[in-house]
Amino acid sequence: MALPDVTTYPLRLASPLAVFFAAFFAAPLVALLALSLRGADGGYGLSQYAAFLGDGFSLGVLLGTLWLGLKVTAACLVLGLPLALVATRAGGWVRGVIILAVLTPLLTSVVIRTFAWIVILGRQGVLNSLLSSLGLIETPLRLLYAEGGLVAALAQVQMPLMVLPLMTALARIDPSLWDASEALGAGRWRTFLRVTLPLCLPGLIAGSVLTFAAAISGFITQSLIGGGQMLFMPGYIYQQAIALQNWPFAAAMSVIFLIAVLAVVLAFNALGRLARGYAQT
Repeated sequence: MALPDVTTYPLRLASPLAVFFAAFFAAPLVALLALSLRGADGGYGLSQYAAFLGDGFSLGVLLGTLWLGLKVTAACLVLGLPLALVATRAGGWVRGVIILAVLTPLLTSVVIRTFAWIVILGRQGVLNSLLSSLGLIETPLRLLYAEGGLVAALAQVQMPLMVLPLMTALARIDPSLWDASEALGAGRWRTFLRVTLPLCLPGLIAGSVLTFAAAISGFITQSLIGGGQMLFMPGYIYQQAIALQNWPFAAAMSVIFLIAVLAVVLAFNALGRLARGYAQT
């Protein structure tokens, strides 16, 4: 009597997930696409897309949002990679403290963290008061409702999304590779550039994708820290849909924003494939 094959499963076991995916993702996306094709005269066409792509202000908001995401991703990478390296190579309680520090923000609401940044960055906030008490500034710096403060707040909010994939990728590197590189005469910087960085690139790409996607869609942080003087795509879509009740134009904006984000994600994935090929050589 032949034994049953326990390594394969029938495709019907995936049907609950497929139904859930179709009902709560595919169907709303199709409805959004259909709404975006509705014109002002009640017919269907690409007039809403033409209105957006032909408007310099709207294109500026889209490019500004993507640029904001890239800057936040770069800030998280510069700050998160050394932290992940220290956490990976440290042992005992040091590693536990770092992991706890990384995971703790995930247990706090993003609204609370954003309001904390308002307290820090305000004209009479913690940072301006500290700089003034040290005699480094005479008048308060404009940190709140400024792009620099927004990048800092978004980087802190999204930092775990960068650090955790990096820690996972670094933990898979055999420590003997570092020892072998140093034994062959390579210094720490050369070991980092020739050994550590190529091998952790998959985690770096994964963290960059997560951080970028979360940063450009961070409506709450963008609204509270950026204020009304800076407009990004989530706030622009909210303005058109809720304030102006222009649902077809807001739907077209959402589709264009989705396509732009997917294009950047595909670019990150292409870099990831190149990274894997480089690491294998």
